[in-house]
Amino acid sequence: MKKQSERNVKAIIVGGGSSIRMGFDKLFAEFGNQTVIEHSINAFTKCSFVSDIIIVIKNNNKKRLEDIVANIKTDKAINIVEGGTTRRNSVAKGLELINRECSYVAIHDGARPYINPEQIRKVLEAAKEYGAAASGRPITDTIKKCDRDSKVIGSIPREFLWAMETPQIFKYQTIKEAYDLVIKNDIQVTDEVSAVIHYGKTVKIVQDEWKNPKITFPEDLNSKPPSL
Repeated sequence: MKKQSERNVKAIIVGGGSSIRMGFDKLFAEFGNQTVIEHSINAFTKCSFVSDIIIVIKNNNKKRLEDIVANIKTDKAINIVEGGTTRRNSVAKGLELINRECSYVAIHDGARPYINPEQIRKVLEAAKEYGAAASGRPITDTIKKCDRDSKVIGSIPREFLWAMETPQIFKYQTIKEAYDLVIKNDIQVTDEVSAVIHYGKTVKIVQDEWKNPKITFPEDLNSKPPSL
């Protein structure tokens, strides 16, 4: 019989962005034979340790997403909830649907379609060991620091720099209390690692063998779709 922590992982897929740079809603753009967000949903449905999936979406896209989810074959509960005005608030709305019986929470950007079940598993294993873990890749480009006029004023050593990706997985109590803290103090965060660091906890980064960039520009859809 599986341990409770292996059976009670809940996933929050965040899909409440504005897609301003795309000019259209990237989550519902065709990417291969699926929409962008379907790739993320299907990756989590294939994880035996995930019991429930919560998708946070803009209210005007809720019906559209419900139609997509209705055609996904899975025995997992998939709940759709309206997002907030910021990523922080959207994740908080997802967390509201999770109770203390949950062991771990996996949070993923719905616009990152290259995620796969194996990477989710690796991040979960690290989260079990450290309490908090996130997918990422070491920076390989040269990074420059510029002033307000875009003039280079220095170089930033890349030896210890990582580009953050998702999923980011945490013990339930850790992410819940971290979010309570940042919301109470009105601290804006762009990912969950930032919230947990504000809370004073350590986060382990798990290198992703394949890049899992966020779909941001129309040309990103010209890349080869992931194959799950």
